[in-house]
Amino acid sequence: MGRQEPKMRISERALTVWKLYGWISAAFTLLAGAAVTVLAILFDWSVWFIIGAVAALILEIILFVFVLPTLKWKRWRYEVREEEIELQHGIFIITRTLVPMVRVQHVDTEQGPILRKYNLATISISTAATIHQIPALDINEADELRDSISALARVAEDDV
Repeated sequence: MGRQEPKMRISERALTVWKLYGWISAAFTLLAGAAVTVLAILFDWSVWFIIGAVAALILEIILFVFVLPTLKWKRWRYEVREEEIELQHGIFIITRTLVPMVRVQHVDTEQGPILRKYNLATISISTAATIHQIPALDINEADELRDSISALARVAEDDV
């Protein structure tokens, strides 16, 4: 019998943000596809170049706007305990990570313009080896969690 999955979820507004990122990415693919189409017309290339550009755009929109954000949100979970932080994420391959509190060096909240518009923030948890992130939390929840993890890490450090 394995450990239960973490209880806490990230904000549902993460879906909107990730879909917006998908649309932004699709806009760049549209520009590249338009360039390929113009070149195909100017240099009399095969119609397959145009069909390929359109297919790539449609596939990107389906995947990065409609499919992957939903799967990503359903899988993202976290839980902060006195001794450790447990993270679970992934789409096809689920990764579960335990970060011992004694290893936490510092905790940051990050917020770009899109996250700020949706009142979200990402928490970055730094250890000596790596940085772990909990994305798209409500800004108030992110601030409370940052302070809580920082306090728990200080207590864990004092106990060592």
